[in-house]
Amino acid sequence: MASRTEKVAVITGGNAGIGLTLAERLLTLDPTLTLCLACRNMMKAEVARQALLTSHPGSRVECVRLDTSDVQSVYTAAQKIREEYHRVDHLYLNAGTMGKVSVDAMAILKAMVSPRAPEIFRTGEKLLSQQDDTTKDGLQEIFATNVFGHFVLIRELEDVLCQPDHTSQVIWTSSQNATRKAFDLEDFQHSKGHEGYSSSKYATDMLSAALNEAYRGRGLFSHTACPGLVVTNLTKGILPPWVWWLMLPLLWLMRALVPSMTVSPHNGTEVLVWLSRQVPSSLDPLCKYTSRCKVWGTAYVDREKLDIDLPTAEQFYQKLLQLENHFREKYREVRSKIRGQ
Repeated sequence: MASRTEKVAVITGGNAGIGLTLAERLLTLDPTLTLCLACRNMMKAEVARQALLTSHPGSRVECVRLDTSDVQSVYTAAQKIREEYHRVDHLYLNAGTMGKVSVDAMAILKAMVSPRAPEIFRTGEKLLSQQDDTTKDGLQEIFATNVFGHFVLIRELEDVLCQPDHTSQVIWTSSQNATRKAFDLEDFQHSKGHEGYSSSKYATDMLSAALNEAYRGRGLFSHTACPGLVVTNLTKGILPPWVWWLMLPLLWLMRALVPSMTVSPHNGTEVLVWLSRQVPSSLDPLCKYTSRCKVWGTAYVDREKLDIDLPTAEQFYQKLLQLENHFREKYREVRSKIRGQ
């Protein structure tokens, strides 16, 4: 178990891309940090762990299996985290999926010569279509992975997140693709549309704001972070390699007009690292903090107001509580067994 003086950070989806780069940077800044990689694929998680220990010998890096699309997996992972750590200082909610993505090649070609090209590529507007699956729990997979699984994790980790005389921070990896028009409170799982990823990221923006109200006075703060447009394994799989070769020079050139074209995971994690070094209570809970990049590649952090209204965010939060209560009842015996009750 980590000592009471060591800080503990948990990163969901920490075995690759943004999550792994974040882990590397956090250990470089604080070698005494205890780091937990919460990942679906334990083989990949162990490879990432060994790589981190090679570059940061003497650091404490551990893995726990967590599939945020599977409610029972969340219960099991949360129990292991509670047993291992007396507190969690930073919970990075980074795991995510875009579902099965199809690309409109003609729309991409038109966008390249459009005067609105910077805005179109910044948001992905009408370039992608996301097809969703249903999980074994009967949830939409994108919603379960990106939103609900993380919500259940926070609820299950209250004991180690809400400590007397201590502050903890939940940091959501949001997206430029989070748009209000993609979200429908009456269809918050986005079962009827084709913008599940956009809807889920807008949902996390709202949920972050609602969590600050729900945990007010209990030492837990929630903030959203946008890494910008980063080329990772998640995004590389959307387009054929040759398209990325054509697009990368364009993305770099666009930095002059769109600083959120961060491109590299290192630049994208700038905001996540920055947030971890701030006093949580000093941050604006209604702002999205964003990684940006100067023309020549220097990363910095900016912020923008969240495009949400608190009453709707509170309604969404209450709907998630109802859904969570449904699964607590459904898996009451399983959850009690996991908790040893």
